[in-house]
Amino acid sequence: MVFSAHLPGLYLPLLEEQPMSTAATPFSALAPRAINWSIALSILLILAGLFAILIPPLSGLAVTLIFAWAMIFSGITHFVFAFKTHTTGGVIWELIVGAVYLVTGAYLLMHPLSALIALTLILAVYLFFEGIIEVVQSFQLRPRHGANWLLIDGIITLILAIMIWRSWPASTVWVIGTLVGISMIFSGFSRLMLSLAAKRALNSEI
Repeated sequence: MVFSAHLPGLYLPLLEEQPMSTAATPFSALAPRAINWSIALSILLILAGLFAILIPPLSGLAVTLIFAWAMIFSGITHFVFAFKTHTTGGVIWELIVGAVYLVTGAYLLMHPLSALIALTLILAVYLFFEGIIEVVQSFQLRPRHGANWLLIDGIITLILAIMIWRSWPASTVWVIGTLVGISMIFSGFSRLMLSLAAKRALNSEI
């Protein structure tokens, strides 16, 4: 009776620690694989960015087609939400927005070159207003550190917007693809650095 009474209290910690050790083993085994996959994807992202910069017209058309399919998918989503909306005004609004997205996406798919020209002009306008906002914010943050870097970023953004606008529509050939390629390279490089840092930290623990 004494043995049976003290058995749960003596062995309860051991029974509670066992699932934790079994759960930690798969994580330690999967972590190196996940890091290696992240490194491989980062390298592929950098290579894809280089390809986009080397062949900007092709990458620009690819971005246009992806954007078109995204708009079509968004239009379908709005139609689905329309049938789940209980108010008449909400249903009509969702149907109108979904129809606009579907028509726009279909037009982009049927006229990718015209869509690419329009996207380039939209990008120039976006960069212009973004540069103005960054310049204004740099003056608002003037006493703090980093305000000058924000001012430089805003000026460079404004110069790029003016360059795209002055050479439009000829700039369509290189703008979208080049900027997307640069973004992919920076994203891949930052992801690669984070993955390598995680791998070094994991190796130091082992």
